[in-house]
Amino acid sequence: MKSSTLKLSTLTICATLALSGCVATNQDSGEAVLQQQSVLGINWVQESGEYQALAHQAFNTAKFTFDHAKVAKGKKKAVVVDLDETMIDNSPNAGWQVKNNKGFDSAAWTRWVNAKQAKAIPGAIEFNNYVNNHKGTVFYVSNRKDNDEKKSTVENLKQLGFQGVNEQTLYLKKDKSNKSERFEEIEKQGYQIVLYIGDNLNDFGDATYHKTNAERRSFVKSNSKLFGSKFIILPNPNYGDWESAIFNYDYSRTPEQKAKARMDAINAWDGK
Repeated sequence: MKSSTLKLSTLTICATLALSGCVATNQDSGEAVLQQQSVLGINWVQESGEYQALAHQAFNTAKFTFDHAKVAKGKKKAVVVDLDETMIDNSPNAGWQVKNNKGFDSAAWTRWVNAKQAKAIPGAIEFNNYVNNHKGTVFYVSNRKDNDEKKSTVENLKQLGFQGVNEQTLYLKKDKSNKSERFEEIEKQGYQIVLYIGDNLNDFGDATYHKTNAERRSFVKSNSKLFGSKFIILPNPNYGDWESAIFNYDYSRTPEQKAKARMDAINAWDGK
């Protein structure tokens, strides 16, 4: 196609979009850039055997740790798990965001939760049911909302085959996102938490809550021996506090600013 023809076609398309009211705003185009940066992470979670291998590795390690964990006399054995991207996979929702250039939206997330289409992370159901059938109790400490997401969450988990999901074991978010107070509530009932499983460092306590990525890495370094023995982490390349820390948890930033912050954070060789 000649360049003049190409230019004419482009102008025609733009004019048609303008007349139909479908021209993308700067906000839309910025969100498109931000969402497209997530594509490879979603591909990896949904397509790679490596992701599944890491999930199985995590739960195999968790089972070994649970079996060998000792509790104080009179205490009951407990395992605390996060839900999203730890026990259940929400990557189809991330895929919807990418294909529709949509950032996170609380109402849209609740629609996804209520659709009850999340699938189990490889190895999660087997581990969950093993603990509950071997003198342990799994507690689900999640930042899904306690008011309008609980019923669908319980139904989704039960449909998948997770045993032991009930009012006593499900600790959803009521006001605070940080989880230490909920951990303490569990322990006050006579349980000893022998293992924490999550995809976010915040799933292990509040030490990393709203901290910089340098501080989060420092936490990992200081507690390196606990990973695999008390803390089990699942890979999540799509979202998390690590990503929010890149733009200093400033959720008022535009998509363009967030995308720039991601690029600025990359440590790159100068090619020389």
